[in-house]
Order: sequence, then C-alpha cells, then structure tokens
Amino acid sequence: MKQKKKKRYQDMNAAELAEATKEFDLPGTIDRTRPMTAVERAQERKARHAGGRPVIGRGAKRINLTIERGLLAQTDALARREKVGRSELVSRGLKLIIKRKAG
Repeated sequence: MKQKKKKRYQDMNAAELAEATKEFDLPGTIDRTRPMTAVERAQERKARHAGGRPVIGRGAKRINLTIERGLLAQTDALARREKVGRSELVSRGLKLIIKRKAG
C-alpha cells in the first residue's frame, strides 16, 4: 500500500495543523518516545553543527596578537572600507609580505 505524502506543518492551515498535532495534546505522549538510533544521533549532530566558516587551506588557528592601538584603528577602518573582516585583511597583508620575500 502506498503511503500518502504528508503535508509540511508550515504549509498547513490552522485546522489541518490542529488535526495533525492532536496526538501531542494527549497525556502520556512522553511514554511513546524512544531513544534515538545511532543514525538519528549522527543526523542531529550534523544539523546542530551545520554551517560555520568554510575550511580554507589547512583550516584556521586562533592566535592572540598584540598590536599598537593606532595601527589597529587604521586596520579596522581599512577593513570596513574594503568590506572584509580584520582577520581577512591581516591575512591578505601577510600573504603579500610572504610573496614578496619568496619572490
């Protein structure tokens, strides 16, 4: 027997939503739950950690760096004008210096 495709909750009107979720209004709903399977746990872990920064190169490492305040203010101003983050601007500068020294 072919199972009827369920409508998504966000696509239902108020009456359809009430009908689809009426089982959760009954007492003892928690008694019908079960532990997640290993596959479900992996899916949930992936969903929780989805997104974030893409890995570039070998990944990123957070460092603590001391910089003179005036230079930092200039760096932040330039980063705003270039519409990039401070880290991206510093990375670009370091790459230029390394390229110049290697060439």
